[in-house]
Amino acid sequence: MIYRIIIEKGEDFGFVVHCPAIPGCHSQGGSIEEAVENIKDAIRGCLSVMDSEENPPRYVGAMEIAV
Repeated sequence: MIYRIIIEKGEDFGFVVHCPAIPGCHSQGGSIEEAVENIKDAIRGCLSVMDSEENPPRYVGAMEIAV
């Protein structure tokens, strides 16, 4: 499955990364590459907990529209 992530510059160090589709799923890293690898691990962990709780993520998909 593909998840959209948001990467932000950390206040004191490195980068902070969030997965909006999974509430509470955040990570960080000293570089963007490290932060991305760390959020992959965090997403896997969150999904395994959600699966065990029978509480799937709310994310359905993303699309772009013209207005």
